[in-house]
Amino acid sequence: MDWFQAGHVAVVTGASRGLGKELARELLREGLRVIIDARDPDSLELTRLELAQFGEVVAVAGDAVDPGHVHALIALADRFGRLDLLVNNASTLGKTPLPTIAQLDSRTFTSLFDVNVFAPIHLIQHALPLLQRGEVGTIVNITSDAGVEAYPTWGGYGASKAALEHVSRVLAAELDGSSTRVLVFDPGDMNTDMHRDAIPDADPAELRDPAESARALVRAIAQMKSHFERVRASGVTLSVPSVT
Repeated sequence: MDWFQAGHVAVVTGASRGLGKELARELLREGLRVIIDARDPDSLELTRLELAQFGEVVAVAGDAVDPGHVHALIALADRFGRLDLLVNNASTLGKTPLPTIAQLDSRTFTSLFDVNVFAPIHLIQHALPLLQRGEVGTIVNITSDAGVEAYPTWGGYGASKAALEHVSRVLAAELDGSSTRVLVFDPGDMNTDMHRDAIPDADPAELRDPAESARALVRAIAQMKSHFERVRASGVTLSVPSVT
């Protein structure tokens, strides 16, 4: 875990619950200063109060689609003098129950791409100059197996995640040779409100704990060896087997 150093700064979007919240907790434990956001100011403030016991966390309520909010996030990181990690975690299902392709309307499709693709791109654009000030900057885009597998009713959401993945690969190619690297991370099916909205009858016992996926992501970041990687949480070893 040598990559993480006290005083490093991270921005994590969509961090009032689920994976974003648990990731912020893990980063604070590693000594990072963490800037978190979410659309609901009340739930975000409750999360900030909960996480404050682990380290320095700053909460900025707002929508990642709003350019003014994006500017505020990066301006705050700039006041810290650096940005080492940007995690585009904020996401939307668009509409539930999830529509089939035959039912998918243009407004829902546009909303999916606004939140899941264009918002991360805009945040990356504003974050890059700050990320490139340090020795190593890392951009993490949260994806889904729906972006690579064909599941009925997941066409709209899956298409947006597939687009985000390809944007990530192109970005990494453009940044090759620079100090900034790109990680695409698939956290798996987690026991979250978002998953329950999508699949209400899913068995929670068969879903990953978001905290486990967050720990896997922290390890994946620390173990990165190339300027672009795609990692699934289920493929990350969290403990080293004992030798007898």
